[in-house]
Amino acid sequence: MAQQHARRPHRPRGSAAVLAAAGLLVLGPGVPGASAAQAPRVDLRVLVVDDGGSPVRAIADRLESTGIPYTTVDLGDPDRPRITGAFLSDTVSGRPRARYQGVVLPNEAPFGEGSAEQSALEAYERTYGIPQVDAYTWAHPGVGLDHTGDGGWAGGLDGRAATVTDAGRSGPFGYLDGAFSFEDNSPAVQESYGYAARPREGFTSYVEVPVPGGTGRGSLLGEYAHDGRRELVVTFAYHRHQRQFQLLARGIVEWLTQGVHLGRDRNYFAVHVDDVFAPDARWDTERNCTPGDLDCAGGGEQAAPIRMTAADAAYTAQWQRERGFTLDLVYNAGSGEEWKAAHGGRDPLTDRLLADRARYRWINHTYTHPYLGCVQDTSTVPWSCAKDADGTTRWKSRAEISAQIRDNHRWAVAKGLPVDRTELVTGEHSGLKRLPVQPEDNPNLAGALADNGVKWIASDNSREPRQRAVGAARTVPGTR
Repeated sequence: MAQQHARRPHRPRGSAAVLAAAGLLVLGPGVPGASAAQAPRVDLRVLVVDDGGSPVRAIADRLESTGIPYTTVDLGDPDRPRITGAFLSDTVSGRPRARYQGVVLPNEAPFGEGSAEQSALEAYERTYGIPQVDAYTWAHPGVGLDHTGDGGWAGGLDGRAATVTDAGRSGPFGYLDGAFSFEDNSPAVQESYGYAARPREGFTSYVEVPVPGGTGRGSLLGEYAHDGRRELVVTFAYHRHQRQFQLLARGIVEWLTQGVHLGRDRNYFAVHVDDVFAPDARWDTERNCTPGDLDCAGGGEQAAPIRMTAADAAYTAQWQRERGFTLDLVYNAGSGEEWKAAHGGRDPLTDRLLADRARYRWINHTYTHPYLGCVQDTSTVPWSCAKDADGTTRWKSRAEISAQIRDNHRWAVAKGLPVDRTELVTGEHSGLKRLPVQPEDNPNLAGALADNGVKWIASDNSREPRQRAVGAARTVPGTR
């Protein structure tokens, strides 16, 4: 049985987490000419100043995935807008307005210290109380830190243990237990670099590491309050896929927006066990491919494919009980029935899983896991969509798709599985568009979903990170 670890395709519940309709009313140190009755309006939008580096792009990606509106100023674009007071703020119906609730910069002064643009930005932040994230910079007094030569350290962070401080846990990083480690995927490659330094007056450290070869700890992330402004200072490099950023991204955004923003942020931890009841081919070490795949020439399925045993299933149920964790079983009943028919009508694995049916969550994965998009032309590698004589794409029919969904659900109901008919994961997320070979959904998919009462269909987050409609149903992006 193939196992894949993923987020369960939880269906969204309730309305979007809109925390305010248009703007957040906050007061900075004082808006010139504004009376108490003219409290400044701060729009719920973030300004991102992009230098093309991965730290800024990582934060922008987090804003995007959360649904927080932002405006990008590309420093590499000669026609970009200039940062001026008029660009940052204006007046609406006689009321001062700050256009941005937070600012993301590549470093503390990307326009140059004392420059007109830098001065305009700093004045704006002081006037309206707007926070600024320095996406990546080095340790120096200008950001509230000692130089690393003064009891700090600079170097590779791969595999190093970091700690969220008490201030971090009581502040924007309170969702973390307190300790995590930096990625170290390859000892031959330096994946992370940073500056760990001692804080100066006005600096509150949120994330620290021990100083190698020295005493004490150095800050890698913290808040610097000075000159009527607040900066979140990050002194380690990262990109959006790295574990350390994924752990800290939520807190960075919450600090930036002061916890009030448009959009929604959710975190799930779940494990999908994919293709339950179905066997899986063994990797062919001689041909370096999986038998049965279209690009694995020279043979079909092996005689002894991989499949869980009843003992595996019993251990799985015991493991769940001991850890208080529930697995999601994404099942193909027809594949199990085919296995049983080929093995004398007996299947101890299915018997064991059914005996423990109430211990799991079950998700319909179609009866026999066929490809439900276009008809595949396998005469070439990679495959392509088969065409009729007039060039029209040939699609799996609505009846075929509907039968796969219906038969799998009916089997589950007959066996007493606690399955929700509104949820579906198609084999390989097929039926949905798959670039470049199938650039559109199977036009028969939406009707088949409606035929079976499916409201939520899992999609591949690496291909389609945004939720969208498929007829009356909606996709739920998940990580395979």
